[in-house]
Amino acid sequence: MKERTGTITMNGGPLTLLGKELKTGDPAPDVELVANDLSFVKLSSFRGKIIIIASVPSLDTAVCDMETRRFNEEAIRLGEDVQILTISMDLPFAQKRWCGNAGVDRVITLSDHREAAFGTAYGVLIKEIHLLARAVFILDREQRIRYIQVVKEISREPDYDAILKAIRKLL
Repeated sequence: MKERTGTITMNGGPLTLLGKELKTGDPAPDVELVANDLSFVKLSSFRGKIIIIASVPSLDTAVCDMETRRFNEEAIRLGEDVQILTISMDLPFAQKRWCGNAGVDRVITLSDHREAAFGTAYGVLIKEIHLLARAVFILDREQRIRYIQVVKEISREPDYDAILKAIRKLL
């Protein structure tokens, strides 16, 4: 499996990402993830919508919590043509608990805990800690990647302004 170093850090220390590095314009890999109700969900099931995929290390951390709450607020303003997904290695039970406690009802949380299929297909699985890097992918209605932001320091939030600017170009 392909490994990349120097792309991200945790508290300044370099980490290794596993999987192929995707580029803008690539077709989005279709992977199967686990929903909060333990059903299986393929990314292709969202075809026809513009999709924001936010991968995060764990919803039970302060930065991931803030990020997902922020995307939940943005989802209201972006409307029904946009679906926001947050993907982590958290178990579906933990994701469901977190969403209930946080009042997150517009973002769909999906778990990659079974096979790290998303992490490896999108090149954001962190080798050293087996969690997902903080990254944002925007897919158009035909599921082509139109925007990628891999956050250099995983303890920081993404650049929301750049993400929102990119999404508005597709609306």
